[in-house]
Amino acid sequence: MLVPDPKVVRELLTRYATLQIAQAERHSPVAARELEDVSYTLCVMTGTTSIHAAIAQADVLLARKAPPAARTADTEGESGLSLAV
Repeated sequence: MLVPDPKVVRELLTRYATLQIAQAERHSPVAARELEDVSYTLCVMTGTTSIHAAIAQADVLLARKAPPAARTADTEGESGLSLAV
């Protein structure tokens, strides 16, 4: 099985979150289309069929690729929740 590049996955998650915020602030057909494209790409890269599953799978992938210190660091009381949703 091919494993996506964590850097690309991180960039896609960031783009997804940015577009979600933009859509929540003001609906735009261009942003909506970009959001569809990013969602589709995340699903394809993670082998899933829904964006929620893709985000969860991306989080797992990034957690596996993170250095051990970054995985266990819990600064400011964060519980490891995904920021992409």
